[in-house]
Amino acid sequence: MKTKVIPQFVQILQHRLAERNPRIPIVLGPRQVGKSTGIGLLMRSDTKNKYHYVLGDGISVAKWIQEQWQVAVEKGAILVIDEVQKIPDWSEVIKKLWDESQASKKKVKCVLLGSSSLYLQKGMSESLTGRFEVVRVCHWGYVESNKLKKMKIEEYLKFGGYPGSYQYLKDTQRWAEYLTSSIVETVLMKDILAQSRIQSPALFRQAFYILINSPAQVLSYNKILGQLQDRGNIDLVKYYLDLFEGAFLIKPIFNFTKNETRKRGTSPKIITYAPSLNTFHRLSNLDSEYLGRVFESAVGAILSQNFADVTYWSKGDFELDYVVVHKGIVIAIEVKSGRKKEAKSLARFILQYPKSKSVFITKENFVVFADNPEAFLESHAL
Repeated sequence: MKTKVIPQFVQILQHRLAERNPRIPIVLGPRQVGKSTGIGLLMRSDTKNKYHYVLGDGISVAKWIQEQWQVAVEKGAILVIDEVQKIPDWSEVIKKLWDESQASKKKVKCVLLGSSSLYLQKGMSESLTGRFEVVRVCHWGYVESNKLKKMKIEEYLKFGGYPGSYQYLKDTQRWAEYLTSSIVETVLMKDILAQSRIQSPALFRQAFYILINSPAQVLSYNKILGQLQDRGNIDLVKYYLDLFEGAFLIKPIFNFTKNETRKRGTSPKIITYAPSLNTFHRLSNLDSEYLGRVFESAVGAILSQNFADVTYWSKGDFELDYVVVHKGIVIAIEVKSGRKKEAKSLARFILQYPKSKSVFITKENFVVFADNPEAFLESHAL
């Protein structure tokens, strides 16, 4: 993919690797959003360092990491391992080699890349505590997408998120086939089903399509179960949601409450990480109501990528699109997507939480919001 857009994570990596004793940068993000391309840009533009790049996909023995580490030592190069989470016992081997390197005169700098947060975070927490720092790479938002491929907001809501797919925008059938084969099926089959205990792949796949057809909707676990054509239970649905979130497909958010235990027990609101995940399978059936929900979900994805505490609020017949707690301030967010909504919900929330602030996000101010979400909320919330 040719691009003049320099990914932000590349700039972050440049600064990290320039430090005298950096920790291990772990570049974490979904497939097909430019992680490997960005690393290529870094390696070509860095005239001060040598790099040894290797791909962990298909590697079945951890000893391979030791061999590549030794090659990097002999070259005096920075070791870059892509798709590291697919190598058995990768974190234990990296920990051993890293600790030995720190105690020697020939310290090796190492960069790890991965497309499954579930398996990477498990390894990071079990073996690499204190030795790494995460560099996050997100799906492409409207601002970056528009720089690469001029598109209106409506086009971004139909096709946005995966820059590699933009080359097929003039042939929507080919675009949809690319999303299906190169992203969705690859993530479901290679990143999740091949590495997780799932008794019924058909049921798992069915759950995925139920969820991506429900952008920005609050779905009770029982409602999800009711749409599945096979037996299941609430714990199974929660497990599926964890897997989808870990693979950067779906982000469930929960009802606003100050009790964290109760929050996780509420019905999830379904947010997809990229708008195209809601549309690739139904391009001929995108009415204004559905696209309004896709827009609301796109706002939720941006909020989730930029703020740690993002929820929705629902009480009785009242429902508020999003609630963000930022710097101790509760901010109520209404998304004006063109769908008919109950106007009294925001007023009811403010009545219950009088110290909170509120903000409206529309298609007219979406670009400003997407460009700098933190600054937007700080300047627009009243």
